[in-house]
Amino acid sequence: MTIYYCDASAAVKYFHQEPGTTWVRRIADELTNEGHHANEICLAEVSRVEVPAAFAILARTQQISIRIRDSMYDAFLQKMEGEFQSLRLTPGIIRRAGELTQKHPLKAYDAVQLAVALNFGEWLREQGLPLTFVSGDDTLLQAARAEGMATENPFDHSDLDA
Repeated sequence: MTIYYCDASAAVKYFHQEPGTTWVRRIADELTNEGHHANEICLAEVSRVEVPAAFAILARTQQISIRIRDSMYDAFLQKMEGEFQSLRLTPGIIRRAGELTQKHPLKAYDAVQLAVALNFGEWLREQGLPLTFVSGDDTLLQAARAEGMATENPFDHSDLDA
């Protein structure tokens, strides 16, 4: 089993067809021979705001209809309550996010996403398990790599969308 931490840009791709969607859906939906999920998908609790906000922007800019926005939002909530693991924010993570903004050129929510992933990744390492950070944001990926994380960019797999 591979454990993936998806920031909001990666999570949106699961619900909205765009470059990288096929790869994100593949890692999220892949099943073992026994019918269990082959990978674990983790998102920060703050993604409960960021992902629906992205859906709303898509609707406001008329890239999708309100009906599609509502359908994607409902599907997202179901995944967050079921298959996706939600990682909580703590005061320590918020402090770490602030520190990350001083080391890397990150926006606020990107720093929070990275701080959550780093915290979770450290806990997983203690268990002997690796974590892969997934984002479509190059600046965020560079910061994650500088902090020692393995990374994947769904855009690097957009050839699967053809």
